[in-house]
Amino acid sequence: MTQLGAQATNARRGEPKGKNPITRFFGSIALFVSQVLDELRKVVRPTRSDLLNYTLVVIVFVVVMMLFITGLDYVFTRLVLWVFGS
Repeated sequence: MTQLGAQATNARRGEPKGKNPITRFFGSIALFVSQVLDELRKVVRPTRSDLLNYTLVVIVFVVVMMLFITGLDYVFTRLVLWVFGS
């Protein structure tokens, strides 16, 4: 493979160019930041109504789980008091 072909292959893979370790290090950081920004451009942000719905679902779920755990705690407390007497 020619040197030009190797550079083209590296560029296609998104690998930093250069043989100097310091250049490759900073090139890797720049490549990483570039890829992160590219991925962030793809993010779809929820609308205000979606955000409100998600928040309400989470709050309702947490309240239901709190009630469930509270009920279990009450039952186990009564069971332990019954078994060990107090």
